[in-house]
Amino acid sequence: MPPKKQIRYRDAGVNIDEADRAVASIKKFARGTFTRGVLTDIGTFGACYQVSGFRQPVLISSSDGVGTKLKIAFLTGRHDTVGEDLVNHCVNDIAVQGAQPLFFLDYFAVGKLRADVAAAVVSGIARGCRANGCALIGGETAEMPGMYAESEYDLAGFIVGAAERSRLLTGKGIRAGDVLLGLPSTGLHTNGYSLARKLLFDVAGYGPNTLLPELGATVGEVLLAVHRSYLKPIQALLSAGVLRGAAHITGGGITDNTPRMLPKGLAAAIDSSAWRIPEIFETLRRIGNIPEDDFRGTLNLAEAALEKLGESAIRIGEVVAQKRGRPRVEYR
Repeated sequence: MPPKKQIRYRDAGVNIDEADRAVASIKKFARGTFTRGVLTDIGTFGACYQVSGFRQPVLISSSDGVGTKLKIAFLTGRHDTVGEDLVNHCVNDIAVQGAQPLFFLDYFAVGKLRADVAAAVVSGIARGCRANGCALIGGETAEMPGMYAESEYDLAGFIVGAAERSRLLTGKGIRAGDVLLGLPSTGLHTNGYSLARKLLFDVAGYGPNTLLPELGATVGEVLLAVHRSYLKPIQALLSAGVLRGAAHITGGGITDNTPRMLPKGLAAAIDSSAWRIPEIFETLRRIGNIPEDDFRGTLNLAEAALEKLGESAIRIGEVVAQKRGRPRVEYR
């Protein structure tokens, strides 16, 4: 009887050598983000971080992904921006509650691991962490044959920050008559990409390299514009003592996210003529003839900011008492 064929892990689709190459790159990028609080190197079973500089620290955490924006990375073959998107999205989620980011962990899962792609993704994560003063202290790289389409992957992030208990942004101090201001986006950020892909690729018939003259960039470049971090302007306003509440405008737009910071009985009156809608949104509206409520709920339309922060000073509305039976966000 002939000897049985030997089957190795590589035959099942998992390449340990490629994983070792990926981990080597990841360690290099991660170490470049380490701050004083990091107590362990990459590779321990659990990452250790010492919280200091707070009298009554409150830990604030969040987890998120990049959504179908990853499809644009797959189409263009560019993987060095989605990691930065991931970090900034998570940073914004805790910054609007007054947190200073402390550390970040990522989850990168793929059907067939390519060390160069993993390195590109993590380079973006590291860049985002450095820009936000946040340490990349751990994560997971999982190669799972059969779970993902060829050359595709999934990406998620987990962030922990801290704030003094007395300086938490809870929105409790918001009152009727308070001014609402917006900070400009850099594009679609990480929401509305299923709709954008359908309109640009399926309806309009564009490809990732199609030039959009009105934007002076290709479709791929416009769609991969990095999700902006709002940490620095939020902290500047906190330090000035003029910020009572903040909202990260992501899925659901101004309509669904603004009420999350408002105390019961208050609503937001939004002047929808106060800001200029970025051209990418107008392009999508023209292609799809998108209804106004869907336009506001799916895509982020805010383009206003504070003059003291070096950006356009445009008031977008105010806080008002909520009338019985009326929505918590009204557009005027």
